[in-house]
Amino acid sequence: MTELFPELRYEDWRPTRDTVHRFWQIVGKIRLAASPRRNHWWNVPLHLSGRGLTTRPMSVDGARSFCIDLDLLDHRLDLTTSDGGRWSFGLADRSVAAFHADLTAGLVALDLPVVVADPRPFDLPDRDRPFAADTEHASYDRDAVTRYWRILGQVNLLLEEFAGRYSGKTSPVHHFWHTFDIALTRFSDRSVPHDEGTDPVTREAYSREVVSFGFWFGDPTTPEPAFYSYTAPEPAGLAESPLHPGQARWQEQNGSHLAVLTYEAARATADPRATVLGFYESAYRAGASRAGWSVESLTCHAGVTDPVLAASRARVDHERIARAEHDLAVASDWVVPRGDRR
Repeated sequence: MTELFPELRYEDWRPTRDTVHRFWQIVGKIRLAASPRRNHWWNVPLHLSGRGLTTRPMSVDGARSFCIDLDLLDHRLDLTTSDGGRWSFGLADRSVAAFHADLTAGLVALDLPVVVADPRPFDLPDRDRPFAADTEHASYDRDAVTRYWRILGQVNLLLEEFAGRYSGKTSPVHHFWHTFDIALTRFSDRSVPHDEGTDPVTREAYSREVVSFGFWFGDPTTPEPAFYSYTAPEPAGLAESPLHPGQARWQEQNGSHLAVLTYEAARATADPRATVLGFYESAYRAGASRAGWSVESLTCHAGVTDPVLAASRARVDHERIARAEHDLAVASDWVVPRGDRR
């Protein structure tokens, strides 16, 4: 049986994490260059597959498609085309420069003239060094990568369930290769004004009010894996709102606040999955209510907006709770003699 939320200490796999982060950025920049633009940059992140991560189909000419799949169980990259072409290589024992060279060779061999605008790391300490020159990052612990993948998959399922509780606009659940986190975002229908000095990436990503939820694997600034949520723009008094469970906290970062529940704190609870869902719900209600969203009207029970089915499910839930309360009362009468009650 697969363990829910297996142990993952940032420092234990940091060299491997730093290497695969750059691998994913190379793949992600190809995705950015070869996909049609979507609102809020939804075309850019990677998505989960049955064995790892995928770019989903892309195209250079609008007719012939290709896809990059990262198999994190067999530890292999597969570059495939819609006309049967294939180029594969292993992920282990490669530097970032070698990974870049192998993938570039595959694109050339399969006649995929992708032009990456900036073949350097995004927002990393070595941002000025081209991927093709990076022989420093060359660590690949297969067990650590598989553990990362299993955690990613479990968080993905959890976020998919959480997405079904909201009837408004939501993003897909996706893995951001630039920041190395997995996230889901809920949107209101209210536009957010930005001045001309705001960079265009931020203007597009935050063109509407949002409450976002996710999980990151740690970085040098915050070297601890954690679940998180933030509201943007941040409404007044957000950090005064209570969070659940008690181990969760508001953390100030770059002048705003993140709701944070560490991975280890969630693992230590009796039901980690329910704990994280409860944490996301408390963070959402804190942000959405203070931002003036219509919280109750946007609530969706198990992905159902059909009013007939929703009412039926609510009735079934009510009957289930009533039966449970009745059974508990009967059990209490049987276990505790009436004369002994206080």
